[in-house]
Amino acid sequence: EVQLVESGGDLVQPGGSLRLSCVASGFAFSRWSMSWVRQAPGKGVEWVAEISVPGDTTSYSPSVRGRFTISRDNGKNTLYLQMNSLKPEDSAVYYCTCGDSRGQGTQVTVSS
Repeated sequence: EVQLVESGGDLVQPGGSLRLSCVASGFAFSRWSMSWVRQAPGKGVEWVAEISVPGDTTSYSPSVRGRFTISRDNGKNTLYLQMNSLKPEDSAVYYCTCGDSRGQGTQVTVSS
């Protein structure tokens, strides 16, 4: 059974930083590309970032490029999202995804 468990969400002030983690189990993590998506209240799901299987190719939504960094540790079956220079519009529930699977999400709130 595929399991994705996100953590690291919090309330942070504008300009602050957070690092999200996603621990994967139940599948061969090192063989799959992984992504982060987010969903703000009343809005649709927005793709945020993706990382390739070896981890040497990444891509980002224009809304986060230059501020967020996606990475992975295949030895720990863990996906990360480093978020810097956070803005109120980054507030959302963040999910890690693999194919059609996603976790329960972690809440990020950016507010003063």
